[in-house]
Amino acid sequence: MSDQPGRELIPSGSGGVFRDLALRLRLILRLMGDRRVSPFVKLLPIGSVVYLLLPDLVPGPIDDAAMIWLLAYLFVELSPAEVVAEHMRDLTSVVEGEWREIEEPEKAETQEPE
Repeated sequence: MSDQPGRELIPSGSGGVFRDLALRLRLILRLMGDRRVSPFVKLLPIGSVVYLLLPDLVPGPIDDAAMIWLLAYLFVELSPAEVVAEHMRDLTSVVEGEWREIEEPEKAETQEPE
C-alpha cells in the first residue's frame, strides 16, 4: 500500500520521533472530522481506543501498541489519498513572515487629581 507513487504520509527528516508521532495524531484527528472519509474507515481508530481500554487476552503493552499502530496505519492508508495529502499539506505548511519588534508606547505618568 505504501508503494504508491507520490504518497509520502510523513515527510522524512521532519524532526524526530515525537514530532512525527504528534503529526500523525493530528492527521488522524483531522481525518476523523473530515466528511470525505468513510464512516466505516473511521471505525479503525475508534476500535484501537476500544482495544486499548478493554482487557485483552495477551498481557503486556507490546501487543496494545502494535494493534494501535496497525489500526492507525490502516486508517490513514484507507482514507482517500487526496484528502490525506490536503491535510498533510495544511499540517506541514510554513507561513512566510518577517520578524519585527513592536515598541511599547511610553506610559504617561498619571497624576492624581487634587
